[in-house]
Amino acid sequence: MRDPYDVLGVSRSAGADDIKKAFRRLAKKYHPDQNKDDPQAKESFAEVNSAYEILGDAAKKAQFDRGEIDAEGKPKFTGFGGSSGFDFRSGGPFGGGGRAGPRGGQQSGEFDDFLTDILGQAFGGGRGGFRGGAGMGGTGGGAGARGKARGEDVEVTAHVGLEEVARGDKIRVELPTGRTLEVALPEGVSDRQQIRLKGQGHPGSTAAGDAIVTVAFQRHPLFHVDGHDLEADVPIGLEDAVLGGRIRVETLEGAVELTLPAGTTGGKALRLKGKGLPTKAGGRGNLYVKPRIVLPEGGDAELEAFLRARKKR
Repeated sequence: MRDPYDVLGVSRSAGADDIKKAFRRLAKKYHPDQNKDDPQAKESFAEVNSAYEILGDAAKKAQFDRGEIDAEGKPKFTGFGGSSGFDFRSGGPFGGGGRAGPRGGQQSGEFDDFLTDILGQAFGGGRGGFRGGAGMGGTGGGAGARGKARGEDVEVTAHVGLEEVARGDKIRVELPTGRTLEVALPEGVSDRQQIRLKGQGHPGSTAAGDAIVTVAFQRHPLFHVDGHDLEADVPIGLEDAVLGGRIRVETLEGAVELTLPAGTTGGKALRLKGKGLPTKAGGRGNLYVKPRIVLPEGGDAELEAFLRARKKR
């Protein structure tokens, strides 16, 4: 595999944010869903993932920079050959005891300690890291074994209209990974509720991360949201307020007629049952209509005369 820095197109001095941005840009560019007619894109996508698996992990990046692991994340063993001053053959110059030791008659225990230190460092574990290091027959969790790498989660906010919520529509969500999905709104979804989409995040070596979608209700020109209930101010004339009557009220499904009782004031809301937003139990919230008494534009001479006469009584 090529040098991961070359794959992602970043310098060795690049910070974590620059590395992540480069990965996301290339992952979007080569994602198989975006390049269905290009078989080479799949290989490029896998190469980008492998490069980010190393450079996106601070510990692995440091090991690669020190030359302890290669571009595939596998440990490198250097300095252990015929020129190293050590012989790993059993017997011979080591007294035939079957234990490897340094040339020159030093104690085999000192050699064991030295070997343990060197190999322990190769596995990121220091002294004792070789005896228990994973990847060399031990049971430890040394860095020599490629650890499980779950892909990174992504987060996105989906702005939805109240009409869409009321109908239970599917919404289109564009993910930072470059994919566009149709997501069904959960029954009784509430404002700022999060939906977790398994496996729709950034890919990893063992499993992809998740996409976390925050559902944000768009501001509506007529309705205010209170849980699953809606509230609306409805202008009414003074005559309807005093004498009562029928008025036209908008709902999410269209206009309906509402009967106003005589003596209606702006201090009491009128309920339209089941005209709110869907609930988790399968029903609907309510729409609370708040009458707002308004006077005719330009005034009403007859009304003014009546009120003046009434005031003189």
